[in-house]
Amino acid sequence: MVGVSDFFTRILKGDFLTKANSFKNWKVIFSVLGMSIVMITCAHQTDEKVIKIAVLTKQIRKLKAEYIDSATKVTHLKMESAIKGKVVHQGLKPSEKPPVKIVVKKVE
Repeated sequence: MVGVSDFFTRILKGDFLTKANSFKNWKVIFSVLGMSIVMITCAHQTDEKVIKIAVLTKQIRKLKAEYIDSATKVTHLKMESAIKGKVVHQGLKPSEKPPVKIVVKKVE
């Protein structure tokens, strides 16, 4: 039976990589290395996408606030009192008579 100190000594010397049947060990090491690289790459891509989502979410909030602000301004501009104030210098004023509804009947 191999002692613990012999085991660590062999690992530190690298005997498992230089012996005749070490090809299996190299396969395992390269497989683990390849999977590690793939995992790190996927993690970085995920982080980039999360950051991009956060930026786009902030932009969406900003655009929604801008839309609400613009809609409020348009609503105030369409109000009758605002229109009266803008056309009073042209001599226009509201009609004293109520509007008359014109009904057109189809002739068959």
